[in-house]
Amino acid sequence: MARVFVYGTLKKGQPNYSRLFESRNGKAEFLASAFTTQKYPLVIAGKFNIPFLLNLPGQGHRVHGEIYKVDDQMLKFLDDFESVPTMYQRTMVELEVKEWMGKTDGEEKPSPGSIAEAFMYSTTTYQSEWPTLPSYESYDSYGDHGLNYVTREARD
Repeated sequence: MARVFVYGTLKKGQPNYSRLFESRNGKAEFLASAFTTQKYPLVIAGKFNIPFLLNLPGQGHRVHGEIYKVDDQMLKFLDDFESVPTMYQRTMVELEVKEWMGKTDGEEKPSPGSIAEAFMYSTTTYQSEWPTLPSYESYDSYGDHGLNYVTREARD
């Protein structure tokens, strides 16, 4: 089992959240709400309004998201879904726990403010103007930015 930090369309209430719980993709269990210990630019870009976390540590905001425990099948699905390694890369990141809700498998439950590690999908391949786009600390496809995510089904 691996931990994965999601900050975009896979979060609760977002357009791709259900993909985490489609049994053919594998298993996922919500563990915690958290945010990155380092700042990163989280931008909405491209003609489909995709949230991209640019791998530019120290710029942008501490990004808010959710930690999930996933099995190998779900991790492979997420790698494919995030187009690893062409669009995104999966790297380990440190996160500050806001609230831990999941089981701990006999370990002590992490307290708010404690540090956890998880895989995160970020990109080093982006258009030159993306770092100048507005940066967000929390993504919401339906936010007042007016840049609603275009689902894969709607792109055809």
